[in-house]
Amino acid sequence: MKSSQLNNENQPIASASSSRDNPCLERDSTIAALEAIADNGISYLLPYAQFLYAEKIPNPALEKEPDAPPEKVLIHFACADVVILGSGLKRLEQDIQKYELKFVKSADRRFAATLKTHIAAVTVTLTKENV
Repeated sequence: MKSSQLNNENQPIASASSSRDNPCLERDSTIAALEAIADNGISYLLPYAQFLYAEKIPNPALEKEPDAPPEKVLIHFACADVVILGSGLKRLEQDIQKYELKFVKSADRRFAATLKTHIAAVTVTLTKENV
């Protein structure tokens, strides 16, 4: 490897489109819970044992706002619902299917063009009181 391709720690420099450098999500096959970091800054650990189902749909806001994120993923747990808006969310759906999605959080819109999967917004709603 050329020295121009190494950083100070002699590690290859990863591109912004690399899946492991995505600030929106991370995958790990050894985890038991999804960490959903909501846009309000609150972090929720939602156990996959309480996962009910997920659905990926076109974002209905596109009809009124052409600049809205094109996709919407709804993740339903026994105690909470997670709404994710973004683009390229098929990968997110695949990681949920395997219980490998470690965390999700939104990233600035400036990253959207360089990321295969971009998360524009994360909202978590608790579905039961005193959870």
